[in-house]
Amino acid sequence: MKNLMILILSLSITALWAQQPVEHISKLELGKKDKKVFHASRDSSAVIHIDTLIMKDRSSLQFYGKHDVKLVVKYAEIGDRVFISGRGRQNNASDIDIHMNIQKLGSLYVIAKGEDAFNGTKTHPNGDGGDVNFTYSSQGIVPQSTDKKGKNYLFIDAQPGGLRVNASSEVQQIYSMINVAPTGLRGIPQGQIYSGSPGTEGKVVVRSE
Repeated sequence: MKNLMILILSLSITALWAQQPVEHISKLELGKKDKKVFHASRDSSAVIHIDTLIMKDRSSLQFYGKHDVKLVVKYAEIGDRVFISGRGRQNNASDIDIHMNIQKLGSLYVIAKGEDAFNGTKTHPNGDGGDVNFTYSSQGIVPQSTDKKGKNYLFIDAQPGGLRVNASSEVQQIYSMINVAPTGLRGIPQGQIYSGSPGTEGKVVVRSE
């Protein structure tokens, strides 16, 4: 029965992805410090298939307003300090699923961090980190995560928002905004003050196929 339930869940997930519109890119080459941005749309998910991806040093792929991101790369050359990042809505990070055949790798950073709330300037709680699944091809380079100065380095950040917030500074800012506003809490966006508790840390899985 357990195996049957796992099979049904797997088929359901596959069917869900199959329903999502797929953006196919035959070749994407980003020069040094270049960036490719996938902006928010009505669809909260992004499914990107890239045949050949070449990213020079400090270039980046950025996803905004996406709850789920699926990125499939058949052939990848990655330079040094290259970034792939995903930001969802309401300070939450994107859940990111990457399948990549890496043939060259300097250092790659996958960023799925929750954003800080910043009471008095933003109107949502500290964000959750994203769940990141990174699957690399066994036919390519095997990334390592122990020596950030070495080659083939992979770092995945799925920390929650709110870890670096200074509580005393926030309280002072809130009181200041209330004092100068003629109607109290109306000086605060939406009249709300959010808890300083951090969001939920995301889950990270790295594996080969």
